[in-house]
Amino acid sequence: MKLAVKTIENKDAGEITLDKDVFGVEIREDILHQMIKYQRNKARSGNHKVKQRHEISGTGKKPHAQKGTGRARAGDKKRNIDRGGQTVFGPVVRDHSTELPKKIRKQALKIALSSKAKDGKLIIIDDAKAKNHKTKKMAAALEKFDFASVLIVGGEKIDANFARATANIPLVDVLPSIGANVYDILRRDILMLTKTAVNDLTEKLK
Repeated sequence: MKLAVKTIENKDAGEITLDKDVFGVEIREDILHQMIKYQRNKARSGNHKVKQRHEISGTGKKPHAQKGTGRARAGDKKRNIDRGGQTVFGPVVRDHSTELPKKIRKQALKIALSSKAKDGKLIIIDDAKAKNHKTKKMAAALEKFDFASVLIVGGEKIDANFARATANIPLVDVLPSIGANVYDILRRDILMLTKTAVNDLTEKLK
């Protein structure tokens, strides 16, 4: 599978051959769905919590006599119907992450890359570097590609000027090749890979 290589200004810079075992696999939406659930579950902090009965500040003494006062029966002031009392069946701190085999996670990334290639939404650029950190010039360069949103994946490290120049552009995300993931690939319309990123991902997934 051959694809044209562009510069960041959308000029021709040769072509590249993509490995069909990474960029040309069968599209499986069920696997993508499993992977998205896995990523989103793992991203949940799980630190929302309410106080249980044993954590409420207050005495355990019976507030008044069981009978004869005309008031409702009460054992203490920690009941859920009392002001400042416990919350019944409320959330507690826990881990929301779920398990997914490494083989499936690896296949899901291949499918995400392949889906972008199949839909014609994969762009290969020679490099992701900027001479300065100015956002205006970078925004003007990316406008030449005419896309609504994009994920740009560079090499092992992202050029500092490039990262700063793209930081304030809406719907433009930048990740190193090691950070490429299914969720971020699918949430943006276009996937833009540098030649280094292609080599890194091919070596990782082959």
